Amino acid sequence: MHDSPVALITGGGSGIGAAVARQLLAAGHRVTVTGRGERRLRDFADALGNPAGLLTVAGDAASYDDVRGAVERTLGEYGRLDTVVSNAGFATHDSVADGDPAGWPEMVLTNVLGPAFLVRASVDALKETRGRIVLVGSVAGFVPTPGNLYGATKWAVTGLAENTRRQVTEFGVGVTLVAPGRVETPFWHGYGSLPPGRLLTADQIADSVVWAIRQPAGVDVNTVVVRPLGQPN
Repeated sequence: MHDSPVALITGGGSGIGAAVARQLLAAGHRVTVTGRGERRLRDFADALGNPAGLLTVAGDAASYDDVRGAVERTLGEYGRLDTVVSNAGFATHDSVADGDPAGWPEMVLTNVLGPAFLVRASVDALKETRGRIVLVGSVAGFVPTPGNLYGATKWAVTGLAENTRRQVTEFGVGVTLVAPGRVETPFWHGYGSLPPGRLLTADQIADSVVWAIRQPAGVDVNTVVVRPLGQPN
C-alpha cells in the first residue's frame, strides 16, 4: 500500500473532485481531498467508510498557506505525491454589466490563483515522482460568453495550463487541462436551476481525469475538452 500512487484533489468533497477521488481510491491510489467545509469532507469520508487511503484536509484553495499545508500533510502521511488535481472553483453566475462585484474577488482568487498556488506548492514533490498536474478548466475557457467573468477566469486557467506545461515538462512532470462542458454538479446551485439539455455527470468527467492520470510513463495528454452531446457552444 505504501508504494501506491498518491493524489491530492482540491475541492474534492463534492461534484467532480469527489468523483475523481472515488475512482482513484477504487483504482488503488491513496488520496488527499481538500475543501473549505469540514462537515462536507467528514460526510464524504463517512460515505466511503473512512478508508485508510483517504486523508481529508480542510482549507481554502485560494490561500497559499492552506494549499502548502495540505501538500505537506500529504507528504507527511504518505511519503510521496504523484498527482495534483486543481478542481476547486465556482461561478457567481452574473455578468460584468449588471452583476454584483462583491462576489468577484473570491471567484477570481479561487479560480485563477488557486491552481497557481497548487502548482507552486506541489511541483518539487512532483519532480521526485515525475507526476502529473491536472487543472479542471471549462469550455467557458475556450468559448466567449457575453459579460461572463467566470469564463474569463477559465480562459486564464487554459493559459496557465499551457504555460505550466512549458516550464515543468523538462522536469518530467505532465500537465493536463480537462475542460468540461455542462455537468450536473453543485456548481449550478447559485444559478437557480440546471441549464437546459443533457448534462454530463461528475463521474463522466472523472473518467477523463483518471484516464489522463493513468497514461503510460512518458505520455503527456495536454488538453481534453468534454461536452455532452447536444451542447452546441
